[in-house]
Amino acid sequence: MSVHTLSDDQLDRYARHIVLKEIGGMGQRRLLGGHVTIIGAGGIGSPALQYLAGAGVGSLRIIDDDVVELSNLQRQTLFGTDDIGAPKAEATMRAISRLNPDVKVIPILQRLNADNAETLLHDSDVIIDGCDNFATRLIVSDMATRLHIPLVSAAVGPFEGQVGVFRGWEAGQPCYRCLVGDDPARAEVNCADQGILGAVPGIIGSMAALEAIRLITPFGAESTGHLLINDFLAMRFHRARVAADPACTACAAHKQPASAETCPA
Repeated sequence: MSVHTLSDDQLDRYARHIVLKEIGGMGQRRLLGGHVTIIGAGGIGSPALQYLAGAGVGSLRIIDDDVVELSNLQRQTLFGTDDIGAPKAEATMRAISRLNPDVKVIPILQRLNADNAETLLHDSDVIIDGCDNFATRLIVSDMATRLHIPLVSAAVGPFEGQVGVFRGWEAGQPCYRCLVGDDPARAEVNCADQGILGAVPGIIGSMAALEAIRLITPFGAESTGHLLINDFLAMRFHRARVAADPACTACAAHKQPASAETCPA
């Protein structure tokens, strides 16, 4: 993560960040030097990308092999009617160039799989996974653990959503597989089958962006190893600690020893 000197225009653009004592000029420079990879430019990825671009995260790698459809526009706020039929990753690049010229967008028009995951995810400071299938989520989680890259995992249902932050290689910390287990054959349900309130992925995607920003320029309470569960029908929010599975097939072999500062005397 490189550190940039702020220009006069950047001092103006990011003034509301810089005035925050938790962010400041140094935090903004860290954001400008940051690299976030986003899996999926859909309902979750779309608002996450908007807020990451607005925050000045310097490099955004977008992995999505889908095209924009009319039914996407109810919730995927990066796109407009003129984008229908265009690859989402390319439409995202055009939209972000209008939002913030400081941000470099790297569109990847591929489906992430076990064979290309390392190539597509390497050199990221943070990964946001907003994809729509369980098998891909496990591939992303396992590679994030192997590469020691923090993972923000976000998912939605018709009126609910959840966001978790995982650093599975750290002592005592879970990975995403610790939470969901090893069975990628569980039934998949998509928005076309269930429906979804358009604002739900907007909220969850924005929260995923916030967690990515927190990982690049730390502030506030630590989120790693926790899952925030949101029930928008009842307007209830629950924060749960995720336990590390000592028998996890993905992260148990990658654990780093606790640092000297955290070892008991």
